[in-house]
Amino acid sequence: MTSTVSQPVTSAPAVDPARWPDVARVPHVPLRAAVAGRLLHRVAARRGLRVELPGSRTLHPAPPGAPVLRLHHPRAFLHRVGESGLIGFGESYQAGDWDSPDLVALLTELATAPETLVPTGTQWLRRFYVQRPPSGELSTAANARRNIHRHYDLSNDLFALFLDPTMTYSSALFPTGPDPEPKATWNGLAPAQHRKIDRLLDLANVGSGTRLLEIGTGWGELALRAAARGARVVSLTLSEEQLVLARRRIAAAGQEERAEVRLCDYRAAEGEYDAVVSVEMIEAVGRPFWPEYLATLDRVLAPGGRVALQSITMPHDRMLASSRTYTWILKYIFPGGLIPSVRAITETAARHTRLRVTCAGAYGPHYAETLRLWRERFTEQSAQVAALGFDEVFQRMWELYLAYSEAGFRTGYLDVHQLLLTREEVTA
Repeated sequence: MTSTVSQPVTSAPAVDPARWPDVARVPHVPLRAAVAGRLLHRVAARRGLRVELPGSRTLHPAPPGAPVLRLHHPRAFLHRVGESGLIGFGESYQAGDWDSPDLVALLTELATAPETLVPTGTQWLRRFYVQRPPSGELSTAANARRNIHRHYDLSNDLFALFLDPTMTYSSALFPTGPDPEPKATWNGLAPAQHRKIDRLLDLANVGSGTRLLEIGTGWGELALRAAARGARVVSLTLSEEQLVLARRRIAAAGQEERAEVRLCDYRAAEGEYDAVVSVEMIEAVGRPFWPEYLATLDRVLAPGGRVALQSITMPHDRMLASSRTYTWILKYIFPGGLIPSVRAITETAARHTRLRVTCAGAYGPHYAETLRLWRERFTEQSAQVAALGFDEVFQRMWELYLAYSEAGFRTGYLDVHQLLLTREEVTA
């Protein structure tokens, strides 16, 4: 039985098959599509979703205010999901097969206990559609620069459209205690980014004369604030776009003698430093290379030094479950990476280095608010994004990425931690 709804007619974006081959291609997998259809019925009923179909129909009754999945092209949606699961779900959004008037609300519902979406007895079906990450995206020394290029070298102008003036692309820290207010404001974002940076620098005891290594430059704001404290900063990046702008910003601030940015893989880091900081870099390293990454921090750290890391994290069991899965985020947004758990960082450091995690502070709700502000800014700037040469498929991809990430933090599926690692010094 179906009910009628008021549904606007929308046109699908034009998909360039040369640029978006898997978005342009609609697979034909009837049996798997039928399974996806049954799963959609189950998820909608159990999660209270309103699934709207063409012709002003709904899949089944839903409670008032239910999150909405609006299917414009149900057949394409089911065949994509049937073929490749969540990758197909994301590609279907890029193609315009489905939409939602409140994308974050829908994704938040789906991100709540995601392991319960598929019936326990059918988990074995995963092997028919779950892909393994391709070896060409493994973050080896040879591949890492290409992986970083695909995201961070898109365009400095693109990032400037939705980031605040500090050009900080990581979680802010709002001045509201453990949880931010329901609606943080855009005007408060830059101060909140400085608050985050300052807390990390304080954690590493960065001050006048500190020899500081930063792994992952971003666009230079942390290096600038550390240099303003009197530290001598060496910052490493693999992004050529970020390198150019970070150096320009450092020169404009008159800090060239205190802050140096190098195009360099973390594995090639040289020197000895009183402090090492790294903000949301370990996620790009990839699980096979966490030992080498943490061993590098240990190698360059001077006696008595401190390492301060900021990392997106997920529960350990979910990290293990996803560690060999090729996801939509890996395919289109962050190739080669994996979000770690705090336990994984702690155990890897203990097993492969002399470093020990001695402090860990979480503030995931602040990231949800940061992402909301970025997402709203990004969608407001759609005309400017298009003027930079990014088509509608790209824009829908980034809207989904930002909304998906926000939903992850709102449910607690994702978190963000600032971690302090120190070394137990051996005395003779």
